[in-house]
Amino acid sequence: MSKPWSQYQQVIVETYSGRKPGKSSLIHVRPVKGQPFPTTMDVECSRKMRKEYPVGTRFRIYAKETNREGGKPFLYSHFDWPYEVIED
Repeated sequence: MSKPWSQYQQVIVETYSGRKPGKSSLIHVRPVKGQPFPTTMDVECSRKMRKEYPVGTRFRIYAKETNREGGKPFLYSHFDWPYEVIED
């Protein structure tokens, strides 16, 4: 049986805090420096992942770039997919 995330690439991301226009959460996720995506790119992923670990935690996730309905590009990872906590 194929895993749905097998067609996505692994990306290392980190959580950070701050207010963003149009966003209800104060904890956001972005790619870390050195990944194939800019650190300014938003990441849509597991809310549980953001809440269960301290701000600044890094994760390896399966994600792909998308731009839903022609908007600003962002990385998407399904909320229920596996992720790995990265130790620094």
